[in-house]
Amino acid sequence: MKITIFDGADTIGGNKIYVEENDRGVFLDFGMNFARYSKYFEEFLRERSVRGIHDPLHLGLIPRLNIYRSDMIPSDVDLSSYPKLNVEAVLLSHAHLDHFGNIAYLHEGIPIVASPASLAILKAMRDSGKQTGGSEIPYYSPRKHCEDERVLMAIQSKKQPYLGRNLICTKKIEEDLNKFLCLRPGQESGKKIDTGKICCLEEKDLSFEIRAFEVDHSVYGSLGYILCGNVSIAYTGDIRLHGKKGGETRKFVREARNAGVLIVEGTRAGREDYNVTEGEVFENCLKAVERAKGLVIADFSPRNIERLEMFKEIADKTGRRLVVTAKDAYMLQALELTDRICRMEGVWIYKELKERRDKWETEVVMENWGDVYVDPAEINRDPGGYILCFSFYDMKHLLDIKPDGGVYIYSSSEAHSEEQEFDFLRLQNWLKIFDFEIFGFEIVSEGGKLKPEFVKGYHASGHASKEDLRWIIDEIDPEVLIPVHTDNVEWFVENFENVRVMGNGESFKC
Repeated sequence: MKITIFDGADTIGGNKIYVEENDRGVFLDFGMNFARYSKYFEEFLRERSVRGIHDPLHLGLIPRLNIYRSDMIPSDVDLSSYPKLNVEAVLLSHAHLDHFGNIAYLHEGIPIVASPASLAILKAMRDSGKQTGGSEIPYYSPRKHCEDERVLMAIQSKKQPYLGRNLICTKKIEEDLNKFLCLRPGQESGKKIDTGKICCLEEKDLSFEIRAFEVDHSVYGSLGYILCGNVSIAYTGDIRLHGKKGGETRKFVREARNAGVLIVEGTRAGREDYNVTEGEVFENCLKAVERAKGLVIADFSPRNIERLEMFKEIADKTGRRLVVTAKDAYMLQALELTDRICRMEGVWIYKELKERRDKWETEVVMENWGDVYVDPAEINRDPGGYILCFSFYDMKHLLDIKPDGGVYIYSSSEAHSEEQEFDFLRLQNWLKIFDFEIFGFEIVSEGGKLKPEFVKGYHASGHASKEDLRWIIDEIDPEVLIPVHTDNVEWFVENFENVRVMGNGESFKC
């Protein structure tokens, strides 16, 4: 067997790891490398969709391989001199962009292996968002060459359906989820989806025996994988022990004890080792809400359903209504198809003031939950009765609510770039206008420069601490340890034997 790391060896995110045997193989994730993207792009400077793979290929954002979608190759890109891998599938660990964000560039014949929850989340994001390029999954708009064949254009005709990828689910797919994956809101009068094949992993004949295990992370449906060929390889994806599903991580670790090779994430290997638990986050956020006199805003990452459930419990305890965005509601509706848990019970939906609403909202969210929409004027009349699940990009809605004071709780990850730090300065300006008390971060002056400083206790990381990483590695006790998704491989070298440090593009035969 041979392992090649095409990306993710020395950065946090962007995993593209190829495992092959007898000239057939699978990718472990195919994510967007945010660190590398940020060297060239930002919010208003993006790769050009009309150029297909041209921009990411020439900037080194995707590997120089002959494995990409035929309709994404402009006339001035020649892939014939690049290696052509026999890729049987992409094994997706979870639905975060740094793990799936470049999958849509891959050849249309390459299927995605994922958990039911990940498939539901990806479909909900695609229906309700504006994904383009590499994140346009599980279905995409086929492109055609324009008169100038260097330019590619999405085919707009209703007669040309969206094309769906083949999907391989790690568990049996329930009928309702299968229907959701095959249909698109508004397709009766618009473009339909020409769905690919959807099957269960145990029905698929791949080069390796592939076993998928649920693990604990900040998004539901996260998986670790064990690949069995001539050698057994365990891949953690993103993993932790201190969340609601820590027991699932322990089960994965037990099953991985026979693995000869462990490919392990090390996000927190280069960070301080103070480990905040979800229980601590709950207690601190509850105290902040209890002392609030007016409106409460809870800011956490959009797919962190465990955190949403926590704030729902806090809302119930403090006599408030939890309010989510319509996109959040659509995501929760999709997740219900995977586990039959109705997370919208007792949850309200913010009625955004807009000219028109998309079909996913009118045909699904409003059809099922139209009676729990709450107008900004209603929140203005009783601000102390609500917790709003808003992010920085929702701050504009405060201009419609017009709150007079309140509490803002930042319950998400820290800023890791200068641009993200600027966002917190802008966020503070919004909160100042409406006189909000801030929990979770504060703005400090460092070297004459304003920057955010994050307060411990309001967010629990989605990644294992150094102490927990040590436990995971010691328990599995692999013959070879390959760290990825980290900016501190030195910690692994200093603390473990048999560490194989690999750079991007390097291979290891095992």
